[in-house]
Amino acid sequence: MGIRTQVFTKELPFHVPDIGEEEIQSVVATLRSGWLTTGPMVKQFEKQFAEQVGCRYAVAVNSCTAALHLALEAIGIQEGDEVIVPTMTFTATAGVVTYFKAKPVLVDIREDTFTIDVQKLEQAITPRTKAIIPVHFGGQPCEMDLIIDIAHRYKIKVIEDAAHALPATYKGNMIGTLGDISCFSFYATKNITTGEGGMATTNNPEWADRMRLMSLHGMSRDAWNRYEAQGSWYYEISSPGFKYNLTDLAAAIGIPQLRRSDEFWKRRLAHAVQYNRGFKDVPEIRIPTVQNDVQHSWHLYVIQLEVDRLRLGRGQFIDLLTKQGIGTSVHFIPLHLHPWYRDHLEYAPKDFPVAGRVYERIVSLPLYPKMEAADVQYVIDVVQEVVKEYRR
Repeated sequence: MGIRTQVFTKELPFHVPDIGEEEIQSVVATLRSGWLTTGPMVKQFEKQFAEQVGCRYAVAVNSCTAALHLALEAIGIQEGDEVIVPTMTFTATAGVVTYFKAKPVLVDIREDTFTIDVQKLEQAITPRTKAIIPVHFGGQPCEMDLIIDIAHRYKIKVIEDAAHALPATYKGNMIGTLGDISCFSFYATKNITTGEGGMATTNNPEWADRMRLMSLHGMSRDAWNRYEAQGSWYYEISSPGFKYNLTDLAAAIGIPQLRRSDEFWKRRLAHAVQYNRGFKDVPEIRIPTVQNDVQHSWHLYVIQLEVDRLRLGRGQFIDLLTKQGIGTSVHFIPLHLHPWYRDHLEYAPKDFPVAGRVYERIVSLPLYPKMEAADVQYVIDVVQEVVKEYRR
C-alpha cells in the first residue's frame, strides 16, 4: 500500500493534557477563596508531593529550571566551578549553570538509554567539578548507584534532573530520593501538570530552607506567612533572591493531578507496551530500551530509525507522519550542536559521537493518558506503512 497523498482526517497531536472536572473545580474553589498566589494550596501540594515521592522536603516553584537554579545555589555553586551535564538534554539543564558564571561540562550518552555515560562522566571530573546533573531521559532512570558512588569518591553533589521522571523508580527507590536534590517539571506536556511549575525535593533541611528562602526574593517571611492571621507585616531580606514561587492557582491543578499520577502512568505504560508490540517485528524501527530494576515513567516514547535500512531521512519521516495528522517531536538537539555551546565552550560534533548518531535518527511519538488504544494503533499503522513504502 502506498503512502496516502492527502492529509488524513484523524488529528493526533503530540500531546494533550488530561485536565478533568476535579482540577477545574479545584481552580474555581481557589479563585473564590481570594488567595491566588503562594498560600495554603502550595503548602498542601508540597506536603503531598513529598509524601508520595518519599522525601522529607519539597519546595514548589514556577518551573523545573527554577528548581535546578535554586538547587545549585543551595549547594554553593560559584563562579569558576564546573558542573557535569549530559549533552542530550534540554538547554535549561546546562543553562542554569551559567547563571553562576560556572562552566557546564558536557558528556556523551549511552546509545541504548540516552542517559549519561557513567564512564565518560568520571573522565570529565576535574578539581573544579562541584556537581553532576544526571538527566533521567524520557523517564528512564540513570545508573544512580554508579553516579552516587562516583560523587561520594570525588566529594561532589548530585542534582537530579527529574523533569521526565515522575513516577520513575530505580531499584525500588523513587526518583526524587536518591540524589542530593531532585528537580521535577510540571510543564503542560509532563506526566502531571500545573501549566507551568516545578518542584525540588531533598532530605537536607538546610538546603530546603535555602531554596524556599531564595524562591521568593530572599524574604524571611513569604507572602502566606506575612498576611495570614498570625502573621506580620515585617520581613527581612537575608539574601538577594529570585521570583520563583508557585501560585495557589497552579497548585490547585497540581494536587488533583498528583492524585491521578499512578492512573496516568498506567495508561502511559499500556500505550508504550502497545507500541513495543507493534514495532517489535519492524527491523527499521528500534524501540526504547528499558534497564533492569527500574520503573520507566514513560514521559516520552522515542524510537530510533535504522536509517541505513530506509530510503528516507528523519525529516521526511516526520513530514509523512505530519501529513497523516500525527504530531511528533525530537528530544533533543544535543547541546553541543547549538551555537552558544559550540562557540562559547568550543565543543565540536566529534566530541560527542554517540549523541550525534542518536540525534540523527530519533523521533518522539505521541504518548499521553488521553490517547486511546485505537490512537496508538493508528500511529503504529502509519509508521508501518511509511517503513514498508521506503524500506531498502
